[in-house]
Amino acid sequence: MAGEIIVPTLGESVSEATIAKWFKQPGDAVKADEPLVELETDKVTVEVNAPASGVLKEQLAKDGATVETGALLGRIDVGATGGKSAPSAGKKEEPAAKPAAAPAKETTSAAAPASSNGPAATKLLAENPQVNAGAISGTGKDGRLTKGDVLAALSGDGMGSAPAAGPREERVKMTKLRATIARRLKESQNTAATLTTFNEVDMSAVMALRSEYKDEFEKKHDGTRLGFMAIFIKAAVNALKQIPAVNAEIAGDEIVYKNYYDIGVAVGGPNGLVVPVIRDCDKKSLAQIEADIAAAAKRARDGSLTMADMTGGTFTVTNGGVYGSLLATPIINPPQVGILGMHKIEERPVVVKGEIVIRPMMYIALSYDHRIIDGAESVTFLVKVKQAIEDPRRLLLGL
Repeated sequence: MAGEIIVPTLGESVSEATIAKWFKQPGDAVKADEPLVELETDKVTVEVNAPASGVLKEQLAKDGATVETGALLGRIDVGATGGKSAPSAGKKEEPAAKPAAAPAKETTSAAAPASSNGPAATKLLAENPQVNAGAISGTGKDGRLTKGDVLAALSGDGMGSAPAAGPREERVKMTKLRATIARRLKESQNTAATLTTFNEVDMSAVMALRSEYKDEFEKKHDGTRLGFMAIFIKAAVNALKQIPAVNAEIAGDEIVYKNYYDIGVAVGGPNGLVVPVIRDCDKKSLAQIEADIAAAAKRARDGSLTMADMTGGTFTVTNGGVYGSLLATPIINPPQVGILGMHKIEERPVVVKGEIVIRPMMYIALSYDHRIIDGAESVTFLVKVKQAIEDPRRLLLGL
């Protein structure tokens, strides 16, 4: 009996994927629900699991091939045994007469075995033998290594060995995600009449609020930290309600005004920038929004975001300040018509009531589609955000 391995439904408007890696080869023993192959779509990576236990009989599509939803990837000989699996217990071990080898084994035994790591991490380790897996601290469940852990080691930010010196040039085919990012950003520039307006925000009030209540907030909300992103999202939602064109989209010759507020949050993942969506931000508390952001960021680092996590946003907030950006012009994420950019907080001299004082200041930017948003609306939107951040009490009053 043969079990068919089928390309699953990949998500809204996604009909094809690229085979990134087969984890098993023909003749290998497989267990039901064990990851067999990793597919890469233009937004996420998807692991296809074994439909049943047995032996992988054949692969009908190889690494790098493009496959469509519902396509046959391979077959499993269900119930068969005798396939290759873990190294045989009867395989010759090193002679016990060498006592000096024992301490070396103890040194490496602290690291999780390769088989216990995620498939994506195992793949990266196999492709980069210069990385010492035992020197990387795993952030996954039970200390397992994730793809993000290995990428951090490769970039020199983790505990692994630095990559060996390579050639002066290297050609690598774009991943589907990177190619889609490139295409969509260029489409945004070519399609929207994009303008950017700027303002600056005195962060003193929000920083004082956070400093005073962050410990109590974290204790009450089960470890959820009070950050600036949730406050800016609340300020943006407040402004969107007053300037509805910024929460709209163009559909043909019609403008679709959204009466819900699903805010995309730009997050840097291991394969590039992704924008998970935080739903119904007008109905959620700061704690709920912060918890949702933290969960989405973790899934982005682990490469486990789904298409549903990233579709349907009405507006986007991005924070280049976490990377040290002082000022930038964010690119609109179609079909949305606006994106708010946050930046680095930096102490600067400003004039307050005729006196020069030092305040923690942040530049903020709104890139918008001038086809449906006028200059006055864009400036008013940004002023509303500025007012809410500089005096958070306005959020309670909806001002």
